[in-house]
Amino acid sequence: MNELLKQLLKIEERINYLLQIKDYTNWGNLDGFKKNCDQLKLTVYDHSEEEFSAAIRKLNDSITFLEERAEEHLTPMERVRIVRSIQRFTLKDILENVYEDYTELGGEEDANIDPAMVCAKATIARRIKNKPYTASVMVIGQESGHGEEYRNGGSCRPEGNEKALRYMKVAETEGIPIHFYIFTPGSYPVEEYPGAAQQIARNIYAMTKLRVPMISMISEGGSGGAEAIGLADFRMMASHGYYSVISPEGAAAIEGKIREGSKVPRELIELCADRLRLTAKDNLENKTIDRIIYEPPLGARRDDFAFFSKLRSEMLRATDKVVLSTKSFSALRTYEIRRKKHHKNTEELQLEVPWDLNREEVKRLLAMRSKKYHNMGRNGFSGNIEATDGLYNLARVKTEKIYYSLRYDVMKNHKKQVKKVLTDVSGEGSIILKRITEPISAIFDFLQKKKDDRPQKLITWSGRQSTTDRRVDPLELTDTYTSPLANEDRTVTCPNAEKFGCKDLWIPDLYGEFAGVCETCGHHFPLEHEWYLENIFDPRSIRHFNQEISSGNPLSYTGFSERLQASKTKTGRRSGNMTFHAKINGIQIIVSMLYSDFRNGTVGSAEGEKFAQACALAKRKKRPFLAYIHTTGGIRIQEGTLGVVQMPKCTMAVREYIDAGGLYLVVYDNNSYAGPVASFLGCSPYQFAIRSSRVGFAGPRVIRETTGTEIPPDYHSARNALKRGHIQGIWDRREFRRNLYKALQTMGSPSLYYR
Repeated sequence: MNELLKQLLKIEERINYLLQIKDYTNWGNLDGFKKNCDQLKLTVYDHSEEEFSAAIRKLNDSITFLEERAEEHLTPMERVRIVRSIQRFTLKDILENVYEDYTELGGEEDANIDPAMVCAKATIARRIKNKPYTASVMVIGQESGHGEEYRNGGSCRPEGNEKALRYMKVAETEGIPIHFYIFTPGSYPVEEYPGAAQQIARNIYAMTKLRVPMISMISEGGSGGAEAIGLADFRMMASHGYYSVISPEGAAAIEGKIREGSKVPRELIELCADRLRLTAKDNLENKTIDRIIYEPPLGARRDDFAFFSKLRSEMLRATDKVVLSTKSFSALRTYEIRRKKHHKNTEELQLEVPWDLNREEVKRLLAMRSKKYHNMGRNGFSGNIEATDGLYNLARVKTEKIYYSLRYDVMKNHKKQVKKVLTDVSGEGSIILKRITEPISAIFDFLQKKKDDRPQKLITWSGRQSTTDRRVDPLELTDTYTSPLANEDRTVTCPNAEKFGCKDLWIPDLYGEFAGVCETCGHHFPLEHEWYLENIFDPRSIRHFNQEISSGNPLSYTGFSERLQASKTKTGRRSGNMTFHAKINGIQIIVSMLYSDFRNGTVGSAEGEKFAQACALAKRKKRPFLAYIHTTGGIRIQEGTLGVVQMPKCTMAVREYIDAGGLYLVVYDNNSYAGPVASFLGCSPYQFAIRSSRVGFAGPRVIRETTGTEIPPDYHSARNALKRGHIQGIWDRREFRRNLYKALQTMGSPSLYYR
């Protein structure tokens, strides 16, 4: 009877699991079956063993039928609920069942540096021809720790992501592969140092060039939190997992314009989950992952040991695949011959391949990683890329590479070496010459002193100045454009009037002569992006490129095509990122500008591609690269993970540009939040903000809903960003041009063309 009672409890657990997946609705009479379970538990000794066994068998058959039906018709939101279930396997289960042995690093359980992030040195084993082989790996991932509040549901704080980065570098030093496991709904939004956005950006930047193979497996991948450990050489995903730009609830709140504190309709959440294309199948089709690991019906749970065995094989296979891709042709040929000779059907490699890489293999690994992420997300936009459009442009790009390399790498370095030799020689010669001429110089100085002792004629100014002596400061604002906002004949009150006693400002003066700045307190009123285009850069120096690249609706998100077309009609442009050549007092620069008029400056596939192409152009021509962020609302949710992958993609482009000696400057204005700040913008060594702008990871509403805490009004202010070390300075809009020129002259490496 005890055995039958255990079976009954197991069935009850399955019913509760189905109830959770179906959001506690009475689907398939689940409530009735649950009542039957409760009744059987109460009357367990009122039945004979045969009667009790028959009742359990009947109940088991009914639940099995419902499970099969549920698996056949799983909705995207139901997959999200599977991932969130307390019965779902976690990283700790993987460490116990996939690896032979492990040692947790950085503390254990609640005595850990951010228990939501677990780092462990582990060994993994396999048998080849009945002989065991073991290898060391670094395992890094979020531990959701169902029921353990200190794990914070897998939402890592900045110190957790910093810990992950630290042990990534340990793995790099030891030359061992890294296995990443992603179990997070998103990062915990904390701005205090090191800051959520800043730390994610640091992680992604470092991962672009880590010199070891990296494999990732996604169960729950929430936006920036996932990308903090998601840039891998081979990306896999559990078949019942999800990987998304935002949670379905968050998307529904935005799409439905739900007021804070109001309940989001269940139907809208289901609809958004479907629109976001967040399932493993969707992500494989969009090429944001490389492979799906198939789970048992309704998802793998903590006691699914067959799944853990499969997961171990998949991690071994993926690591071997990455390592083999770096080897010479002979190694690949040996593997293929062995596989065909023994007619092996297994996916696991039946040949011992060392996972440590030599210098040449590391170069191949980094080159393949770069190519992988540069190509990622290219199916999310339309229009041709200028650099690859036709044989003429391809030839032009190749020629430019050769020309600028010869001019600035070879000739310039040669000139420097010659100059250095001449300087050294002239220095030695001048010392010898000085010793010879010292007596003559002493006599000349004595005679000159006698001459200077005579009375001097007084020179007076006539009061007239030649027009040729007048000088116009070339670093003043060009003042070739006045904002249309200056056309209103009324006054406006400064937000700081009560605090600083600011006078009411007449709008024609405020948006004309004052450049949108309060003359009393320095508060900056927002200005349209055209003001910056016309007033910051040299007149007639702007030349746009890649204007054909156009934002699209790759997920066929309902209603988004019409909204996108409205933005294109309003702005006369095809994406929210302008890329152009410009000059600052004659210095040629490349600029990428995210601006508010086009979908609030959000980043999708087109914007990411334009940014990456701008980096490549700046790298090729040895020019400084400015990212001016007029506004960005983050990653465009309507593009799902095709938008999310722009974070690692653009960071890869930035890293390669900086490593080539480029000067990358970021200037934030107005409101700059979320994914771009947590990746390709936040990784810049030189970040500045225009006064009165707001910079951060998550907006006030998201922070309140996520943390339950109320933040002060100035939480995201530029001044606080400066105090936290996020930015390196605050610029006055009126001094933008001057400060930018100063940065171009004093920052960056000698490899820039004008140095």
